[in-house]
Amino acid sequence: MEFLEINYYSETLHMEQSMNIILPEKSDRNPDWTVESLQDLPALYLLHGMSGNHSMWARRTNIERIIRMTKIAVIMPSTDLAWYTNTTYDLHYFDALAKELPNKIQQLFPQISTKPEKNFVCGMSMGGYGAWKLALGTTQFSYAASLSGALVFGNDEPFPFGPKEYWQGIFGDLKQIHGSENDLFTLAEKRKQSSTPIPKLFSWCGRQDFLFDNNNQAVEKMQALNYDVEYQINDGTHEWYYWEKYLENVLEWLPIDFVREERLS
Repeated sequence: MEFLEINYYSETLHMEQSMNIILPEKSDRNPDWTVESLQDLPALYLLHGMSGNHSMWARRTNIERIIRMTKIAVIMPSTDLAWYTNTTYDLHYFDALAKELPNKIQQLFPQISTKPEKNFVCGMSMGGYGAWKLALGTTQFSYAASLSGALVFGNDEPFPFGPKEYWQGIFGDLKQIHGSENDLFTLAEKRKQSSTPIPKLFSWCGRQDFLFDNNNQAVEKMQALNYDVEYQINDGTHEWYYWEKYLENVLEWLPIDFVREERLS
C-alpha cells in the first residue's frame, strides 16, 4: 500500500489543507494485482470527529492493515471543528469537501473512480454526521456510514458541550437548524423528492455510548422516510476501540471485495 500525506491549497477555504490517502499498489505482496485492475478504483472517504484532524484514522486504527488486501483508495480529509458545514463565519467547509475535494482528487489521482456507485463515505461522531450529510446533500456518494454519529440536533444547544457561541458560529440561529441544509432529515426528504439515486445508509452505535438514543432516533426517522438503513447495535462506548472494530463491518457492507485479514491463509 502507498500511504501519502497531501498538503494543498483550498481555494474554497482560502488556506492550506491536508489529507492522508492510502492507495493499493502492485507489488510482490499482491502478485495477482495488475496495473489495469487498479484503475477506476472505488474510494472510501473517512471523516474525523471533534478535536481530530486528517491524521486520526491512521493514528488511532490499523486502517492500512485492515484494507491491505482490498483494492480501494482511502481518503482522509480534515474539517477542523466546522462540522462539515458552511459556517456563519464564511468558511465553507461543506463546499470544500463536497465540491472542491473530489475535483482535487481526480486531478492528482485519475485512477480513483468518479462514479457515485464507487464512492463511499464513513465517519465517527461528528464525522458520522458529516458522512450522512455529504451523501444526502450531494450525488457524490452512494453509501454513507456513521459510527457513533451525532445525527440528531436539539433546538437549543445541539449537544451538552461547548459554549452556545461555538454552535452559533457553525450553524447560526440554533432554533433554525430544523428545516435547514444542516438538518439531515430535511436533506433526506428533499433527496426523496428529487430524481437522483438515494444513498444507502449504515449506523453503528454502542449501547453505553452517550449518543445511543440519538442514533436510535436518527435511524427511526430515516426508516420512516423509507431509506435503506443498516443499523447495528452492540455493547460499546464512544471510543476508537469500537470504531476500528466496526469499520470492518462497514467495509463488508460496501459493494467491494473486502478481505478480512483472518481469512487469509
